[in-house]
Amino acid sequence: MDVGASSLDPGDDYPDFARRVAQSVAEGADDLGIMICATGVGSCIAANKIRGARAALCQDTSCAKMSRLHNDANVLCLGANVVAPGLAREIVEVWLAATFSGEERHCRRLGKIASIESEEEQPT
Repeated sequence: MDVGASSLDPGDDYPDFARRVAQSVAEGADDLGIMICATGVGSCIAANKIRGARAALCQDTSCAKMSRLHNDANVLCLGANVVAPGLAREIVEVWLAATFSGEERHCRRLGKIASIESEEEQPT
């Protein structure tokens, strides 16, 4: 499903699209999501604000593979101005082909990340 900008409307901002993609994945409507913006940085930051989204900014196939194997990333963020189209295709293919390893140490770490998400804001 494409939730991206379909016009050149200056009011179309990447946080809006990142929210749609990340919520769709976090709520289980979609298994995985892919975000593409200029650098991928803003989309990654915005997507990671959604509880249950684990967005990874990947600029090479190694990071793409490891983000799935170790971090169970469910949203891939790419920068159109940073990654050439051919490499972007390779990154997507590697990312989609990889699956979470399920190793105890990675499960433990994901549990710690989930606990950070669920912590209530503490007064300073």
